[in-house]
Amino acid sequence: MTQVTDADLIAAAQKAREQAFAPYSHFKVGAALLTASGEVFTGCNIESASYGLTVCAERVAVFKAVSQGARQFVKIAIVADTDQLTPPCGACRQVLWELCGDVPVLLANPQGAVASYQMRELYPHPFDKRYV
Repeated sequence: MTQVTDADLIAAAQKAREQAFAPYSHFKVGAALLTASGEVFTGCNIESASYGLTVCAERVAVFKAVSQGARQFVKIAIVADTDQLTPPCGACRQVLWELCGDVPVLLANPQGAVASYQMRELYPHPFDKRYV
């Protein structure tokens, strides 16, 4: 199995970002999720005119992976074209925590800026199966 590097994961997220459907906000985001088996699932944000039905890149990647049978995740990269690196929204943090756990989250932009966080840093007091 070929090891997927952080640079590979960021490149996959950048490529996914190019597929974003964002005609209303023009805010394109890409995500790439690495599984324990070394497979990478990508996602881009997909907007709806109602905005409430819009789905973020991170959730698209996670849902694609889970729908294909993946259950163990190693890391996710998220790319947005912003000077200040863009973390996942609250809904994505919830989904990432529940389905991926305390994975590293790489934030990047096309200009080469990169930062890394653990999910627990981005979502310090999660609501999860302990409460239901």
